Amino acid sequence: MSILSGKNILLGITAGIAAYKTANLVRLFIKAGANVKVVMTPASKDFITPLTLSTLSKNPVHSSFTNEEDDNAVWNNHVELGLWADLFIIAPATANTLSKMANGICDNLLMATYLSAKCPVYFAPAMDLDMYKHESTIRSFKILKSYGNVMIPATSGELASGLVGEGRMAEPEDIVLFIENDVLDKLPLKGKKIVITAGPTYEAIDPVRFIGNHSSGKMGFEIAKAAANLGAEVVMIAGPTNETISHNLVHVIKVVSALQMYEAVHKHFEGVDVAILSAAVADYKPKFVSDTKIKKKDSSLTIELEKTKDILKSLGEIKTNQFLVGFALETDNEIENAKSKLKSKNLNLIVLNSLKDAGAGFGGSTNKVTFITNDDEVIEQDLKSKADVATDILNQILKQIHA
Repeated sequence: MSILSGKNILLGITAGIAAYKTANLVRLFIKAGANVKVVMTPASKDFITPLTLSTLSKNPVHSSFTNEEDDNAVWNNHVELGLWADLFIIAPATANTLSKMANGICDNLLMATYLSAKCPVYFAPAMDLDMYKHESTIRSFKILKSYGNVMIPATSGELASGLVGEGRMAEPEDIVLFIENDVLDKLPLKGKKIVITAGPTYEAIDPVRFIGNHSSGKMGFEIAKAAANLGAEVVMIAGPTNETISHNLVHVIKVVSALQMYEAVHKHFEGVDVAILSAAVADYKPKFVSDTKIKKKDSSLTIELEKTKDILKSLGEIKTNQFLVGFALETDNEIENAKSKLKSKNLNLIVLNSLKDAGAGFGGSTNKVTFITNDDEVIEQDLKSKADVATDILNQILKQIHA
């Protein structure tokens, strides 16, 4: 999964010959999992048709403040376009448009949208080599960079004039790669390594039967996805679950038993910055495991259980600089029990679930949690989707790390 997956990308196209490359640029953004809308200057339609771009983006293409072909003259809201975008890319960016951007000249829909945008703005210049090196163009570059806009440098090559030199717009593949790397470099968890556990563990009784629980693993997988989207390198240690994840920053290790999870977590713990143990690990396992299927003979069956290794406590005993997060699922005296667990296991943060809260617990798509910090701060959260809860957990970790 690309770091651009799920992002809303607004592509601004200006009147340069390199506009013909934007069809491929739209296709690559879509392939990366982004949602794409296109806004064009009126003159850019001489170089590539809106029909091509709307077909590829699966969205209407806008080039004026009203839909000229519509008798009702519906207004194209530049403010809404600017607010919709997570990223705004202007490619090709001609000398004319760059000058307008630098000086706040608003004479078309693209410029109105640019001046309304609240998101990061990238521009990929495209012009002849003398124009690219002209003092006025260099001045535009400097001003736009001072605004926080990001320049995707032009390359050297054959230009439309027939000359060879600098000013050729970066190739679509290079533009996408540049933006991916820039987005990743600015993410708050860039360079951080996180280990996350999720799902249940199964403790064998015999080759057929096991002791388990109802954990689906959804919460842990949402945390892994959110952490990766914030730039973290994630080691995902998952018990038996139907949940899956596909992200180039997430490495999944599948385990079955509590012992296997214990060994996998300890193998990776030393090299991580954060450990989030959301798995519902079995507290007990059968003391003796039959090599063959136990036959049904008597009216009752007694299974002697013994404690499993306490993964969370063992990590709390050996942690150095790692930020350690545990989960607590309680049915009574929730806050007191969670505080006791946080202290006894040397945690930085504990995420409390109560089975008394409707919409919380195993299996569902929502969760209601309370954060308790090692400074004894209790932070209650509303019922939210597990994806939003995952984001809240990571934001809380970042808040405590940077406190």
